[in-house]
Amino acid sequence: MPTIARHPFARMAFVAAVMLSACAEKPEEEKEEAEPAVPVAVAVVQRGPIEAAYKGTATIEADAQATVVAKISGIVEKIRVEEGMAVKAGDMLAQLEQDRLQLEVARARANYQQLKAEFSRNERIIEQNLVSREQYDRSRYELQASKAALDLAELSLRESTIRAPIDGVISGRHVKTGNSVQVNAALFDITHMDSLEAQLHVPEREIHKLKAQQPAMIAVDAWPEETFAGHVKRINPVVDPTSGTVKVTVAVDNPEGKLLPGMFGRLQVLYDRRDNVLLIPKDAVVIEDATASVFVIQDGKAQRRNVTLGYDNDRDYEVLDGLEENENVVTTGRASLKDGAPAEIVSDES
Repeated sequence: MPTIARHPFARMAFVAAVMLSACAEKPEEEKEEAEPAVPVAVAVVQRGPIEAAYKGTATIEADAQATVVAKISGIVEKIRVEEGMAVKAGDMLAQLEQDRLQLEVARARANYQQLKAEFSRNERIIEQNLVSREQYDRSRYELQASKAALDLAELSLRESTIRAPIDGVISGRHVKTGNSVQVNAALFDITHMDSLEAQLHVPEREIHKLKAQQPAMIAVDAWPEETFAGHVKRINPVVDPTSGTVKVTVAVDNPEGKLLPGMFGRLQVLYDRRDNVLLIPKDAVVIEDATASVFVIQDGKAQRRNVTLGYDNDRDYEVLDGLEENENVVTTGRASLKDGAPAEIVSDES
């Protein structure tokens, strides 16, 4: 063993030299890597108009519908319409057998003609005192009764032809040829398709926003790319005490016949409009504990900022406070952001 290792001071110097050599040979610690920028898509805060709407759902109904019933009993001889056929008021729908009714009309007419002739003769001779006043009055009453019987027989004959009471489309047929029908039996349903309506049940705290003739828009699943126009037709003046709501009837235009009664509709009644307000996409807004916030990109960093919102529509929010025009708000990628995090704009969705 070398002599230096035996001397205590030499040994300590040797150990120190070895440690310094080890420290010198150890590589420098790598510097802490910079936090990577989060890729985001942004939209620019812009000015524009926005409309406020009360939103609700309702089943679309026909504003006019009729059930055609038999006014007399009889056997169905002919049926002229089927479900889905359009009819006008007065069009023939079905025919009951008429033979017996025609004979009754003929008998009533003959009786009326006979009594009419008798009464005419009594009118001529009563002035000559050749007939008593009692006999004259009786012949007049009998003539009136026979006229009523003739009118009833003719009415029954007319009512054997079943006709449409309103314009519309045959939405139900409840009878077949050869069926025996009784008075008031339901034969057909007719639905007026040109003008429909929907009934909203609006909470009483919201009813002050609505009034008659306000415009409305209706969307249905059957036509996902279209909206249909309408307007508030009437507002019930009474609050339903069981639900605390007011019934609002919305008239729905249906000029092309695309809407059908029974469809489920999503309605918006427009009650206000503001122009030249700050707008941001709904995708930019985070709402937590009733507080709305957005991420704004400034100098390559994300800044979380609380905002005060106003009206909204299907796409945008109105911003009342917290943002300025032309600022960039994050619409995609905000879930990966935190306040102060670096961010890289990779898409502008404005």
